[in-house]
Amino acid sequence: MANKKLKVSNVPNLRFPGFEGEWEVKKLKNIADKVNSGKTPLGGEAVYTKEGVLFIRSQNVNNDNLELENSTFIPESVNNQMKNSIVNPNDILLNITGASLGRSCVVPNDFKIGNVNQHVCIIRLNKQSNPRFIQPIFSSSKGQTIFNSLQTGSGREGLNFESIKGIKLSIPIPDEQYKIASFLSLIDERISTQNKIIEQLETLIQNFRNQIFKQKIRFKHELGNEFSQWKVYKLRDISDRVLCKNIENNQNVLTISAQLGLISQLDFFNKSVSAKNVSGYYLLKQNDFAYNKSYSKGYPMGAIKRLKKYDKGIVSTLYICFRFNGLINVHFMEQYFESGIQNIEIEKIAQEGARNHGLLNVGVSDFFNIEINLPSIEEQKRIASFLSKIDKKIQTEKAILEQFEKQKKYLLHEMFI
Repeated sequence: MANKKLKVSNVPNLRFPGFEGEWEVKKLKNIADKVNSGKTPLGGEAVYTKEGVLFIRSQNVNNDNLELENSTFIPESVNNQMKNSIVNPNDILLNITGASLGRSCVVPNDFKIGNVNQHVCIIRLNKQSNPRFIQPIFSSSKGQTIFNSLQTGSGREGLNFESIKGIKLSIPIPDEQYKIASFLSLIDERISTQNKIIEQLETLIQNFRNQIFKQKIRFKHELGNEFSQWKVYKLRDISDRVLCKNIENNQNVLTISAQLGLISQLDFFNKSVSAKNVSGYYLLKQNDFAYNKSYSKGYPMGAIKRLKKYDKGIVSTLYICFRFNGLINVHFMEQYFESGIQNIEIEKIAQEGARNHGLLNVGVSDFFNIEINLPSIEEQKRIASFLSKIDKKIQTEKAILEQFEKQKKYLLHEMFI
C-alpha cells in the first residue's frame, strides 16, 4: 500500500499500489438507484407478528451490522402493501431519525426478505458503486460530520431524502472500490470474531458466577478438605458506610459505567459534568464500593462497582458508598455483585415508581439491611482467584478489540477523502 505524504490532488493519503489518478466527486443521487425509507404499517404495532417477513427498525441497524436479535415481523400481506420499502441484499440501511441517526450497515449477501419502517432509509446503489465501499464512509468521522450538518427541524433530529441524495462523495474506479471494500471487510470480520470471543468468555464467567454463588459449585482446600458452610450476613454487618466528604479538594470526579466501573468523568465523557463546588462529594479510597441506584442495561436494580483504577476519587452523594471489613475479600465481592444475585434482595426493598432521573427508590437503611450469603474468607479467596483469571482474559481480549477498532478508524481516515 503506497503512502502519499503530500496530497496535491483529489487522492487519499493511503492507497493500494497500482491505482492512480484522482477520485471523482459525485452526489449520492448519481450513484444510487433508490433512496427512500419505509413506513409504519397500517395498525402499527398491532400487526406485528412473531414470524413472517422481517420488519427492520432503527435498533436493528447498529454499528456496521444488521443485528436481528429480538426481531419483529409483519405478515406477508402487509409486506405486499409496502413493496417500495422491501429490502434487498447489499442495500445500505441508514438511520435517519432519533438518537441513532447516522448509524448504518450493509444488508448481508444471504439476506432473504425484509421491510423497513420510516426511521430507516434504504440506499440502493447502481452496479458501478460498491456498497461496502460507500457505507464505511458513512460510519467514518467524515460521514458522521456530514450527517450532523444535514439534520433538519427545530430539534435537529432528522435527515430528509433530498439532503441525503445531495451528499457529495469522492469515489474511485470500481476496481479500487472493490479492493478497499475487501480489505475493510477483512478487518470487520476480525472485529466480529473478537466480539464473539468476548461474548463467549462473558457468558462463561456469568455461568460460573451463577453456579458458584448459588453453591452449585463448591471449592475445597488445597489438600481436598471441604470449607465450612456459607453464612448469611446483613450488609451492615460486613461493611461501613462511607460518608467522608471531600475536604482535601480532590478533583477526580467519578461516575459509574456499567462496562468500565468507577471511572473518571474526564476519561468517560471527555469533560466533567459535576457541580463546580465538589467539597460536598463523598471521597472514596481504592477498594471502596459505590451503588448507583439508576438502572441500566444489564443492571436492572442498579450497579455496584469497586474503585480499582485510582487511589482516590469523589462521587455524587446520590451514590450509596461503603467499605468492607476484614470478613470480606473485595475481589470476591466484586464478582458477587457482577453476578447480579443481590438483585433479589434489592428488588424486595425497591419501592414502586422511581425518583428523579430514573433512580430506583431504595432507602439507605434498607440497602444496608440486604442479606448476603458468604463463604469463609479462605473460600472467598479461592473463588475470587478462579473468576479473576477469566476476568483478566476478558480484559485482554477487549484490549485486542480496541486495537482493531483503532486500526479501522485510522484506515477510514486515511483511505477515504
